[in-house]
Amino acid sequence: MIGTGRGAAAAWAGDAWAGAVYDGGPGSIAEARGFATRFLVDRHGFEAASETVGAVQLIVSELVTNACKYAHGPCAMDLERIPSGIEVTVWDSSTTLPLARAADPGRVGQHGLEIVLALCEGLTVEREPVGKRITVRVSCPDRVCP
Repeated sequence: MIGTGRGAAAAWAGDAWAGAVYDGGPGSIAEARGFATRFLVDRHGFEAASETVGAVQLIVSELVTNACKYAHGPCAMDLERIPSGIEVTVWDSSTTLPLARAADPGRVGQHGLEIVLALCEGLTVEREPVGKRITVRVSCPDRVCP
């Protein structure tokens, strides 16, 4: 499949992997969240209301929001079904690495990475020739993966 919306292009490569590119416009976040949902529900049989789908939707929203907000341009997302769960990778053109802040209920905003870290099994950040790549691993609870 190529093309998910006005500001996006996407491709499915078999069942285990899918990728999409977003223009960074206002619809990018919703497009990315919808793409991730279709990947999990339609391609891999997850229940739409499952904990795993909810976690991936929120992680995708946070990572793509940050890419659009701080990189000011296009970003790319890969989704991969791995034996223990799902891997979400987002690339953007900003060289600024994300900073996890200490939990502070009084702080307004800047909680995205804190939320992602609470939902994932692992997170890696790698500098790229242009920008960075953030990969998040989400495990299926109790090994209940379709």
